[in-house]
Amino acid sequence: MHLSWTTPRDGGSDAARQWSSWMLVFLTSLVLAGPAYAVPDAIDDTSVPVAQLRLAQAQPSPAQPAPAPARPATPAAPSSATSPAQPAASSEPIGNVATLTGTASVVRNQNTLPLKLKDDIYLNDKLVTFTDSTLGITFNDETTFNLTANASITVDNYVYEEGGQQNSALFDVVKGTAAFVASAVAKTGNMKINTPTATLGIRGTTGLVEVDGAGAGAHNIKLYPDPDGHVGTIDVSDRSGGARLGTLTQGSSGFTVRPGAGGRITAATLVISPREAARDQGIVRQVHAAQAVGRQVVSEQRALRRANPRNPQGQPGQQRQNNLQQRQNNLQQSPGPQQPAAQPGGAQRPVAPKKPAAPRRPPKEKRR
Repeated sequence: MHLSWTTPRDGGSDAARQWSSWMLVFLTSLVLAGPAYAVPDAIDDTSVPVAQLRLAQAQPSPAQPAPAPARPATPAAPSSATSPAQPAASSEPIGNVATLTGTASVVRNQNTLPLKLKDDIYLNDKLVTFTDSTLGITFNDETTFNLTANASITVDNYVYEEGGQQNSALFDVVKGTAAFVASAVAKTGNMKINTPTATLGIRGTTGLVEVDGAGAGAHNIKLYPDPDGHVGTIDVSDRSGGARLGTLTQGSSGFTVRPGAGGRITAATLVISPREAARDQGIVRQVHAAQAVGRQVVSEQRALRRANPRNPQGQPGQQRQNNLQQRQNNLQQSPGPQQPAAQPGGAQRPVAPKKPAAPRRPPKEKRR
């Protein structure tokens, strides 16, 4: 095919103008479209009207939406299997070792640890003495226990606020002989002592509890005067049923508590012999002496904790480490290279490399 140009005699000028207009539109479309197009070899103006001419253009593809920014992953809540176990003991000490002869230990969080003077005592601690040993414990309200050889007690509950009226304490004498002198908790709240078969309600006084190793055997409960001669009361009840068994109100008096017929717990008046009374008086003097020393120890240790807090953030489930705790099988290792301090969340703070020292410039020569 070829393109011919024919100018008719009649109306030639109009045909030329029409042809020129069509070519102008066509060329303008090519310039604006940008990409190359296939142009037919010949165009017949009589067979292809201008209005029906279509240019093949590449339609632009619709713009893809920009990807949404990734949301930071929300840390999953720790499961019970990975979360740190809550300590059985309170995070705050409730007393201290006031006196100690021989060997004694504490069972805390299923670990047995040796005790020494001024060590902290915590809630749920089980205190144990061994042969030829005695242990004096003074609590924050100045209530004091003195354990003789082969004795054991557990601190089941202890709540004390200075000046408060809702104070309470519960001690469980598991075995052996334990003398006690009650203080603020018994005077302003509710102090109780459990034996294997009886519960004692202490109303501000000095007492002595003797529990044999049989558990269900006979137990002796005794009442003695305080150092100033004051005598309080001890209410004795059945531990399992709560039935009241009797009340001690006179110094150097006592009950023997034992199972009766049909398993019923009974309390019989205890006759204290002179020899037994002399022995008891020696134990009572020890507990009074322990209280005098324990007041100062508790005050000193409280001041040290306030001056040097070991857990300033007070995070829940983190117990303050007691000064007596020792790691068993602790291998001595030489210190390795210092690691960068860990940042919250496990990330480590990058250590910036040291800049090389700038080269020294030679001294300028003095002009002559």
